[in-house]
Amino acid sequence: MKKNDHDAPAKPSVQVLERMFVLIDVLASREEAVSLKEISEKTGLHPSTAHRILNDLAVGRFVDRPESGSYRLGMRLLELGNLVKARLSVRETALPGMRLLHKQIQQPVNLSVRQGDEIVYVERAYSERSGMQVVRAIGGHAPLHLTSNGKLFLAADEPQRVRAYAMRTGLAGNTHNSLTQLPLLERELNKARETGVAYDNEELELGVRCMAAGIYDDQAKLIAALSISAPADRLDESWLPKLQSTAFEISQALGFRGSAYHQR
Repeated sequence: MKKNDHDAPAKPSVQVLERMFVLIDVLASREEAVSLKEISEKTGLHPSTAHRILNDLAVGRFVDRPESGSYRLGMRLLELGNLVKARLSVRETALPGMRLLHKQIQQPVNLSVRQGDEIVYVERAYSERSGMQVVRAIGGHAPLHLTSNGKLFLAADEPQRVRAYAMRTGLAGNTHNSLTQLPLLERELNKARETGVAYDNEELELGVRCMAAGIYDDQAKLIAALSISAPADRLDESWLPKLQSTAFEISQALGFRGSAYHQR
């Protein structure tokens, strides 16, 4: 069966660029410096060809030569990587996936980040034409222990930090379902650590339930949380795989390279 052109991996039109990319990939596969001989063997390039290209890359600091005849990736790549990372916006990265998820479930999808002892809603996807919805205002905030998103951030903390949070806030409640006792909250956080998912069962607001999954950066750090809010009798557990998949795809776009379910 003939393979379509678009099935083949794209290659640079300039041969030297293709060779440069191959060399960089070989260096990236090893933590320590790699000898010219090994580089030549792995790439199939003649040693003189590999040497010439590597020396040119060293001039631009894309490659380092810790000692004669060996090479490793250079600091210039780290500098460029940091520039790319700085340009990545969680809100901009998350919004397309949030809109698609909302289209699938027809309920609001919220993006929030931690700010001290609270979560702050920074983006949302919803439709004004939909029926009964629970829409969180952008810029709105709530205590960590009363929200599904906030519980994910608490679950990422060490136990002593959770206890310190409880002491600072007093675990004040909003409804009769609010977790205002530390042992109950700790039990809930243990579930979140085990499953990677957290819930708000009418703890912030009566009649409203939420489920949340975490968004991680390239350092596997929890930086945001994605949640679905719905009237308490409409929250559907079948939405959970879609929520987790969307959060994972956003994490990947931000540089996360862990498994689909990230456990601290």
